[in-house]
Amino acid sequence: MIDFSISEEMTMVLKTLKRFIETELKPHEAEVEEKQFVRPELALELRTKAKSLGLFALGMPAECGGGGLSAVDMCLCEEQFGWTKDALVRRAFGAIPAALENCVGEQRERYLYPAVRGDIGVALGMTEPNAGSDAAGIQTTAKRDGSDFVINGSKHFISDADLADSFIITAVTDPGKGAKGITAFLIDRDTPGFTVGRIQYMMGLRATNHCELAFDNVRVSEKQILGAEGQGLYQALSTINRVRLGMVGGRAVGMASKLMKMSIDYANERKQFGKSIGEFQMVQAMLADMATEIFAARMMVLNAAWETDQGMDPREKVSMVKYYASEMLGRVADKAVQIFGGMGYCREMPLEQMYRDARVYRIFDGASDIHRMVIARSLLKSGTHPV
Repeated sequence: MIDFSISEEMTMVLKTLKRFIETELKPHEAEVEEKQFVRPELALELRTKAKSLGLFALGMPAECGGGGLSAVDMCLCEEQFGWTKDALVRRAFGAIPAALENCVGEQRERYLYPAVRGDIGVALGMTEPNAGSDAAGIQTTAKRDGSDFVINGSKHFISDADLADSFIITAVTDPGKGAKGITAFLIDRDTPGFTVGRIQYMMGLRATNHCELAFDNVRVSEKQILGAEGQGLYQALSTINRVRLGMVGGRAVGMASKLMKMSIDYANERKQFGKSIGEFQMVQAMLADMATEIFAARMMVLNAAWETDQGMDPREKVSMVKYYASEMLGRVADKAVQIFGGMGYCREMPLEQMYRDARVYRIFDGASDIHRMVIARSLLKSGTHPV
């Protein structure tokens, strides 16, 4: 028997989350979009209110102080996050790298627990100018020197680097082992030789700032290794499926749902030729396409999340989710602009902002083209598709 019901407890969480987004975050969206920055006092206020309602660090394990939500429940929350700006979501509910779960001993007291409490911010630094979708292609090196490592290289497009107190970065410790020669390190912002560079302003997702990082003979103790030496890439990839399901799949469903709601309202209100444009068959066709694609993406997200919760490894399905949900969002955003016409292209309308925000979903966490390759290779290897 397939049970699609949501528990009473989770239903209450979602209602609380939706109300919080509507009353606490939505009023600040225009300011954040214009200034491309969330004021520190506002960030503190939002985080404090979210923590008081038990809405902070929802996806982190309960034993670490987090919400302990399952993959399915977290995807449902991410749908709600899709109804507001990413920067406000990060400041209110936390953006904690799941790789921190690999902290051991003193690292947990220094990094994991403070991050889950919201006392410090931690950013994940993997992407480099020559290593985007090819995460194993990084060129930043960490050479052992006694019980220390000396790190040289650079990163870019690192989310929240302008605000982070500490960083998880990947570096090559054994060039001869390929992906198995990459190690993750915990680095504090004030470490000598480490520099957080310029903000790389983007077309969309304004106020979710991305920065360059530079490492000039940065010396760190072997105690700063996160997990085991040579396991850095594996650690990152072992947690990225949940990120792709929630922050891409679930978020895309939420954003697309908001776009569809806006389109429905406008189609009912806008009059042309003596009747609402919602009475025109072509507009009806676009709305029907939106609803159908959103429903399909949502079912894909929840199915892959459910398998994740059962301890399965639905990596091909996750690639399908990442590919389809991000492309679906792009199509829905385009149809929404078409329905709104000139007003959809106007900067005075939030639709213009959402159209820009939607575009990057087809790029980050593995571009659509890369995920299509992953899916195809799996099909050719297995001779069938995952069910």
